[in-house]
Amino acid sequence: MKSLLMATAAATLLASAAMAEVKVGMITTLSGGGAGLGIDVRDGFMLAVKQSGRDDIEVVIEDDQRKPDIAVQLADKMIQSEKVDVLTGIIWSNLAMAVVPSVTAQGKFYLSPNAGPSALAGKGCHPNYFNVAWQNDNLHEAAGAYANTADFGKSFILAPNYPAGKDALTGYKRFFEGDISGEIYTQLGQTDYAAEIAQIRASDADSVFFFLPGGMGISFLKQYADSGVDLPVVGPAFSFDQGILQAVGDAALGVVNTSQWNKDIDNATNAAFVASFEAEYGRLPSLYASQGFDTANLLISAIGAADISDADAFREALRAANFDSTRGAFAFGPNHHPVQTIYAREVVKEGDVFTNKLLGTALENHSDAYAADCKM
Repeated sequence: MKSLLMATAAATLLASAAMAEVKVGMITTLSGGGAGLGIDVRDGFMLAVKQSGRDDIEVVIEDDQRKPDIAVQLADKMIQSEKVDVLTGIIWSNLAMAVVPSVTAQGKFYLSPNAGPSALAGKGCHPNYFNVAWQNDNLHEAAGAYANTADFGKSFILAPNYPAGKDALTGYKRFFEGDISGEIYTQLGQTDYAAEIAQIRASDADSVFFFLPGGMGISFLKQYADSGVDLPVVGPAFSFDQGILQAVGDAALGVVNTSQWNKDIDNATNAAFVASFEAEYGRLPSLYASQGFDTANLLISAIGAADISDADAFREALRAANFDSTRGAFAFGPNHHPVQTIYAREVVKEGDVFTNKLLGTALENHSDAYAADCKM
């Protein structure tokens, strides 16, 4: 009997070892003005975990309140007390800059489902940092490329004064071949744009490019529509995403924006994702939800290929990106940022729902401008 108990215990230990748990720390924005973005990343991520059927993944979720100091405290707690293996979830680039270098310095992996600051794509790259969304400049570069095809010659450009805002205007100017009639950095979280719209009105611009994510974009678009300024607007998906559009309403109709994802990208993974997300949560998925979903599936693919305790093998499994993305073709460049196609989309109304439809390709198999500075 004793030998039978010992054998049973040994078998249990072996089974436990074979199913070694991977603990994920998700720090994202779940309250305040940017909550919708974090909620969508969380929901997309958790949907993928649920669909995987794996019981060896534990996800610890915390709200960073869009505050860098809170995010840093949470990351330290997750690493030191919760003993997480992987971190993810951050939406805002200033928070990513506060958290990611510390996380990777402690030997943990960070998978970004959103923020992609240039400082982490170039000289500040790290073998344990992977961005599953885009490098910050990318969608704005695509907007600049689209503006050329629309024959815009003089653009007035504006974005918030934080890392992603600076990357946005840099990206647009990198590809836009016309002149810049005005350039403004607004306050992060600003809601009144009367002064900026007055400057646009007084300029010689023939178009407006703006990057104002979350509630900032809602406020700007409504005020711009009411202002009587009728210059065409172009921007990245962040200001025309699924959650934002319902709040903006008719003011967004017809606006062209750029994105690496849309609900009508024609592949089986995306069709299944859109249907299952709507069934699970009762709403259409957003860009952020698709990024959370893809991030989880990247992680799941790596868990299936390598033991996370073997950092080198696990890193290679992540780098292989052996998963079916909602975007279709997906690969990492040498700095662990995506190489992917970015599309132009138009805001339309389907029944009572404001959404986007694909117009065409803005940039194909596009990487980022900072990879050459990354030495790994």
